[in-house]
Amino acid sequence: QVQLVESGGGLVQAGGSLRLSCAASGRTFSTLVMGWFRQAPGKEREFVAAISREGGNTYYSDSVKGRLTISRDNANNGVYLQMSSLKPEDTAVYYCAGRNGIFRRSYMNRVSSYDYWGQGTQVTVSS
Repeated sequence: QVQLVESGGGLVQAGGSLRLSCAASGRTFSTLVMGWFRQAPGKEREFVAAISREGGNTYYSDSVKGRLTISRDNANNGVYLQMSSLKPEDTAVYYCAGRNGIFRRSYMNRVSSYDYWGQGTQVTVSS
């Protein structure tokens, strides 16, 4: 079993930056593909970014490409989402997710591809 705990959310003005963190425990973190998703009120959970087990491959949704950067630190069991040039439409609860298995872009953007989820952290971007 894996436990994921997100932190770093908050209120920020449009154009600002935030760094989200996700701490993992309970299983060898380096064996997991990791991802970030988000869910705005009244909307379905949507894919944001994913990173391979060793960190060499990343994948982003078109809506965040160039503004958000996913990274990981296997020595400290953490995955991060650096967010810059934030927009009001980035407002959502952000979830960290872990996947057993390989990194493959064709299904990294699917909620069903992930086995473990955190509780989420709220990000609010004001205009």
